[in-house]
Amino acid sequence: MKKELPRNRMRKRSVRLSFILCIIGGLLLLRLMWVQIIEGHHYEEMALNQTEGVQTLYSPRGTIYDRNGRELAFSIMVKSFYADPGTMNVSPEEAAKELAPLLHQKEGDLVKDLSQDSRFVWLERVMDPEDSDKVIALIKEKKWKGFGFFDESRRFYPNDSMAANVLGFVGLDDKGLDGLEMALDELIRGGANKQHILTDARGNPILKSAMAPYRAKKEKSVYLTIDQNIQFYVERALDRAMTSTHASGGIIIVMDPKTGAILALGNRPTYDPNHYDKATEAEFKNRAVVDIYEPGSTFKPIIASAALAAGTYDTERVWHDPGAVWASGHAIRNWNDESYGDVRLVDILKFSINTGFAHVGLLTGGETLTRYAKAFGFGKPTGIELPGEGSGILFEPKDMRPIDVATMSIGQGIAVTPLQMVQAYSAIANGGKMVKPHIIQSIKNADGSDYKVTPVEYSGDPISKKVADDVKDMMEKEVSEGGGANAKVPGYHMAGKTGTAQKLDPVNGGYLKGQYIASFCGFGPTEDARAICLVVLDTPKGTYYGGQVAAPVFKEAMTQIMRYLKIPTLDDQTIHAKPQDKPIELYKPSLPPENAREFRLPSFTGWSMRDVGEWLTRAGLGFQPEGSGYADKQEPGIGSRVKRGDNVKVHFSHHD
Repeated sequence: MKKELPRNRMRKRSVRLSFILCIIGGLLLLRLMWVQIIEGHHYEEMALNQTEGVQTLYSPRGTIYDRNGRELAFSIMVKSFYADPGTMNVSPEEAAKELAPLLHQKEGDLVKDLSQDSRFVWLERVMDPEDSDKVIALIKEKKWKGFGFFDESRRFYPNDSMAANVLGFVGLDDKGLDGLEMALDELIRGGANKQHILTDARGNPILKSAMAPYRAKKEKSVYLTIDQNIQFYVERALDRAMTSTHASGGIIIVMDPKTGAILALGNRPTYDPNHYDKATEAEFKNRAVVDIYEPGSTFKPIIASAALAAGTYDTERVWHDPGAVWASGHAIRNWNDESYGDVRLVDILKFSINTGFAHVGLLTGGETLTRYAKAFGFGKPTGIELPGEGSGILFEPKDMRPIDVATMSIGQGIAVTPLQMVQAYSAIANGGKMVKPHIIQSIKNADGSDYKVTPVEYSGDPISKKVADDVKDMMEKEVSEGGGANAKVPGYHMAGKTGTAQKLDPVNGGYLKGQYIASFCGFGPTEDARAICLVVLDTPKGTYYGGQVAAPVFKEAMTQIMRYLKIPTLDDQTIHAKPQDKPIELYKPSLPPENAREFRLPSFTGWSMRDVGEWLTRAGLGFQPEGSGYADKQEPGIGSRVKRGDNVKVHFSHHD
């Protein structure tokens, strides 16, 4: 047999190899066509799924700060825990037994929730981080299925109940439900936004997407006018008063009379907004904004201002108090049913003489008094940024009878809000210029720029500077010599007015027997007022006069505020009286003639112990004092005939 040549063998192998390669190439081409054309869309989706992800960016609710940048309310992202009973690989009983202590719930309640015929059940909302960490570890250890978490925003109030009625609280769905949280909900409420990102094979963000986790939209932040330190001082003073007087409620407001900035606002009762679910409806109520009450004698400076501004009365007029002023067949009497004798307007205000103010009011007239009351801001909301503000109640001038004029003049028959009182007093403290109260200092964007800044806004100039200064001087006498002696702040001149009014019956009308509103409103230092402070105590038990229960709260709060604001005391500064400043003294009857062996005894009501003793000694009479403060009773009585050498017993007390 002829042997095959090597060259032929080589040629045959090449042909076979080429044939095999052609077959392989054809198969690869067919596969490539199948992948790219027939199943191309499917693989395109797979590729995208491997390189693209979805990330949810959460933006916590905006922070609320005090005027100095201290946090009053802030949010953090926490876990909320849910279950899908339909996909659970553990029995409800076993899961409940393990989860109950971690969720601080009853085991039976959890069994009931986990046994529902549902694909979604909340087990715990906005958990404490340490609790959610324990639950996550348990699920991982047990390899449970059918459980999951959502990220949600949780609100924290680091000062617990401090300023709670101002701040309000936030519900489970990050919705503001009361106070500023509700009023500002649209501006500061957080949210959740989804965005697509590019990832590597391990799911880590790549390229520009690497910065995506830091691009969640930030919300606006709010700076209040409240000073956290002043808020602490006034709430502490109010708490002490609530304990000592057993009052059913209390209010304290501090405002800068130059700007209208609310430096502090406290309510009792109150609550902890971190646990708002444990509070009652009464504790939620912001009394300082929504309550209306009869102001009593704290309204008398407004009446004095109106009479002086209208020209129906003046500071030099002497009026003899008859002990009763009649209007529409009704008698207006003083708290002790006695006469104060010959008095001027300063005495009428200083000793809170009801008959005197009824007299001044009737001379001025209901139409004029109401016009000035409205100019002082009564009868309408102040416009502060807090929800639910009341308007108060004034008489309709055309319907006013003389008795209505008389009762309005002593602060009864009308109703005001605490904020209205503070606003009105700013006109007296600020030379006639009245400022609008506000509690938001500014709202800032996420980048720190100003979104809104609250300007100082004047709400009117109801009286002239001269009238304001005259009334301010009288109110200073009220504190230094009158019924407001318990409001004295050592080292400073303070001006103010006590108030005691019977409480309105909201159901049946009229007044509630034996229930009173005790109050004090004042400001200081009088030379350059830096703070107005209003104290209102609702139904104090036992002693209920404003001068005895509310004035001491003012003293404690303002003492701390003056020190905190570093206002020099009188010992640290030299105060020169202006040439036109004249001391206003109590009008006193002259002494009997030296040769008179028998004469009538005048009224000592409202006199200091020193003045009474001096008059009696110079008149040749003996003096038997009782108590302390200012004269309210005497024996023999007013107008009784006495002889030189007789003894006169005079009782002294502090009163409204």
